[in-house]
Amino acid sequence: MKNRRALIFCLICAVSNGYSQSPQLKIEGTQGKFYLTHTVVAKENWYSIGRLFNCPPHDIASFNNMNFDKPLEVATVLNIPLTSGNFDQKQLKTTNESLIPVYHEVGDKEWMYKISSIYNDVPVTSLERWNKIKRDDVKKGTVLIVGYLKVKTDLSPLAMGISTNPVTSPATADEQVKTLKTSNPALVQTGSKSTQTSPTATISQPPAKPAVSTVPNTTTPTTTAIPVNNPPERMNNYAVTHSNGGFFSIDYTGAGKSASGMAGTFKSTSGWTDGKYYALMNGITVGSIIRVTATNGKTVYAKVLGQLPDMKESAGLLIRISNAASAELGLGEGKYSVDVKY
Repeated sequence: MKNRRALIFCLICAVSNGYSQSPQLKIEGTQGKFYLTHTVVAKENWYSIGRLFNCPPHDIASFNNMNFDKPLEVATVLNIPLTSGNFDQKQLKTTNESLIPVYHEVGDKEWMYKISSIYNDVPVTSLERWNKIKRDDVKKGTVLIVGYLKVKTDLSPLAMGISTNPVTSPATADEQVKTLKTSNPALVQTGSKSTQTSPTATISQPPAKPAVSTVPNTTTPTTTAIPVNNPPERMNNYAVTHSNGGFFSIDYTGAGKSASGMAGTFKSTSGWTDGKYYALMNGITVGSIIRVTATNGKTVYAKVLGQLPDMKESAGLLIRISNAASAELGLGEGKYSVDVKY
């Protein structure tokens, strides 16, 4: 055993210089199939690459449709899968683990909420904190941390040369609720304050799903009016003192167009005190102000941030609005029928 540990240590030392100044790790792929790319160098094999990225070597071979029993050739480009075992978005690690930032380069027509939806609905506040940036400052070409590669500090050369690991600052209330819902939806009760839970080192990372209403929905999705009774999860302080549908109401002009369909929600820290509501909807110019009316007759005005995320959870939806907007409508975070004018 001692000889084996000594051999592993020597191998790490032999290649550490090649990784101590490694380039930024750029995430690729789609939700559920995220990966990093790695070019094989001399003396590397399936096992050493597995230790490098904290990923079972057989899984790497399978992910690349390659024969595990066949030696790797220098300059071979491998796709390294990011899974619940080595990809972290909650900054949870043990004492013998290190977190290596994983980056996304902002593309055309991408904004913070869209990036959040692409990467497992990671809270926008986390993206802001990790990158020390405000959501409105994100532009095309900006390189953002969207998560962390979690590796074994004493086995992966990628951990060498990292003087500090990310320090987790206290999570916002939205993040705490979101984390609790992801880990055990049955523990979250609408309208009540959640108690702080102790984080665990093991994370299950299933594909992100929209928040589910606590009221059973026995109806099938249609474009007709559907009665809803979803109590809002948070108090909208802006709506208590204002009744004009939000901050953007004065900017609404409308062009005589309208649409009806099902609406969903997304998490947002905006709107609760400033009345700034946002929406995601296809076929509408980014920055447009739209009018959203629920079947209960209540109306809000929201600024369009972009299109609906291209994911299965968007199937059947006409629009997504921020949860603060949904709260002003007197609805929770389920799905409900709305009329949209723009």
